Amino acid sequence: MQTFIHYFLHLVLPFFIAFFFFKKDWKVLYAILLATMVVDLDHLFANPIFEVNRCSINFHFLHSYYAMVVYFVLLFLRKPFKIIGIGLLFHMLTDFVDCMIMYINCKSCLATAPAFELLSTVSKWIGI
Repeated sequence: MQTFIHYFLHLVLPFFIAFFFFKKDWKVLYAILLATMVVDLDHLFANPIFEVNRCSINFHFLHSYYAMVVYFVLLFLRKPFKIIGIGLLFHMLTDFVDCMIMYINCKSCLATAPAFELLSTVSKWIGI
């Protein structure tokens, strides 16, 4: 189910965002939202490149808190930067949801994750 949720949030929900909030140019905006997934190229710098129980948030440099600040600033610029910012922040949210699912299933598996404190705090806020 985690894989389904992850890819639904990465591929399907951006379609609905583009279609319902940007009706006039939804196809172009959907393409931009999908293109922001190139942010995952930073995974190529990790060793190993893929690890099942690794939380991307604050582990990879384009998934860091500093990068997220830059993505947030993009929201205040004009198109297409605003759309890119939306896509990148939504990508981070999707990866964070993925991390939360992993955290709920096995807290000790993420004990050394750079985002462990954030996951712990958010889980307390939402009562998990």
